[in-house]
This record gives sequence, structure tokens and C-alpha cells, in this order.
Amino acid sequence: MNITIQQISESQKSVLRQLIELYEYDFSEYNDQDLNEYGFYGYSYLDYYWTEPGRVPLFIMADGKYAGFVLVNEHCYFDKAQGSRSIAEFFVMRKYRKKGIGHQVAAMVFDELPGHWEVAVHPENHGSRSFWQKVVTSYTRGQYEVQDVQTEDWKGTAFLFQSGLQAADA
Repeated sequence: MNITIQQISESQKSVLRQLIELYEYDFSEYNDQDLNEYGFYGYSYLDYYWTEPGRVPLFIMADGKYAGFVLVNEHCYFDKAQGSRSIAEFFVMRKYRKKGIGHQVAAMVFDELPGHWEVAVHPENHGSRSFWQKVVTSYTRGQYEVQDVQTEDWKGTAFLFQSGLQAADA
């Protein structure tokens, strides 16, 4: 299966919006979110991906078909340095899960956007924590930190690391 990531243009926003609904449905078991009065979960940051610098929306494509998305931004809890990045949202459609696609895509994103990274996971989403622990451990060869995150609105765990080191080490 040919896996690629593709920058999402503003004209493709409606496709991303639909995929986000699937993601939010899956995630509602952790954040207890309900549908709004129009039958949508919604995503309040969607438009910012085309208006705010430092945000990168990406489709995950499998043999040319939509398989998910990755939303990257610069809103980090710990690393406030210019250019530090965060995985804001990461979604692989159920059909494509458990095939190594998420692992492959994460590495592609980290390689394409080298620098300091922060990946935060919800405390109740044990599958996500396990996934990111494996991905980050493999990608960094164990060179990362784990920090607890606690804000007014959210708490969880963050993996902090730097990408782009693999090419220099090879």
C-alpha cells in the first residue's frame, strides 16, 4: 500500500471537516463531547489552519484514497521556542488502523518538519498513549522526555523530542 501525506488546501476544507467529524466521534468516549444542535461535533480551530502561521493540515492518503489526517501547530505546553511543533490532532480511519500506517505517517511528518516536537495524549486514551510511546521511542531511538501536562482545561502526558536527528546520525 502506498502511503503519502498531502498538504490540505483551503478548497479541500470540507473533506477535512468530514474527517474531523469521524475523529471527534471516536474521541467522544474520552472527552464526553455531544453533538451540537445541528448534529455536528464541530472543530473550532479548523479555519485557523489557513489563517494562522505555523499550522499545517495534512491528509493521510492510502493508494490515493483518504485514510485520515494530521493537524500540526505550534501550540506547545513545554517547548515555547520559535518553531516548536505539536501534533494537535492525528486520525487514521478504522479501515487503515493496525497496519503500521500511523507509525509510518508520524515518521513522515517528523521528517518533513524537523525540529522540536511535543505530542500530548489524553489520560484516558490508553491506545493513543501506547501508540505514541512506540512511535516516539522508535523514531528517536529512545531520546525523548515524558512530561505530565496540567492546565485549567486539560491534563495528560506529553512526549518531547527533536526530529531531524536521524539524518545527521546516519
